[in-house]
Amino acid sequence: MIRRFAEVLRFVESAILVLVLTSMVLVATYQVVARNFFDTGLLWGDALVRVLVLWIALVGAMVASRNDDHIRMDILSRFVSPNIGRQLKRFTSAFTCVVLVVFSWYSLQFVLFEYEDQMIAFASVPAWVCESILPIGALVMGLRYFLHTFNPP
Repeated sequence: MIRRFAEVLRFVESAILVLVLTSMVLVATYQVVARNFFDTGLLWGDALVRVLVLWIALVGAMVASRNDDHIRMDILSRFVSPNIGRQLKRFTSAFTCVVLVVFSWYSLQFVLFEYEDQMIAFASVPAWVCESILPIGALVMGLRYFLHTFNPP
């Protein structure tokens, strides 16, 4: 059951990443062409592209956390024995998990404040919808690093 859930999550993440990246490229291209050749453009196009960049960053980070493929500074692990290296990897995964859970909690508080304030990001899209990727992405990555703590990739 856990394996099936992981497969579904992997598919959903990949689909969202492709959809968001394609949308961002299309909107940005439309904005450039419309401004340069037709002196027009979408009023909310630039704001949408900024939101899509945020989504790409978080969904991309979620994808990178699948197999612990994030960029890291690990000079210490190059000089220790494999056994100590595994323990070090477990420690860093646990530390990363804690940081991500804290980030998820505070970003959830931020999104809830935006919901209460009824801020609008662009067009008539509420800001909290655009920012909802912050706690979701951090929580997914935190859960993955929790699992990496016990079973490093």
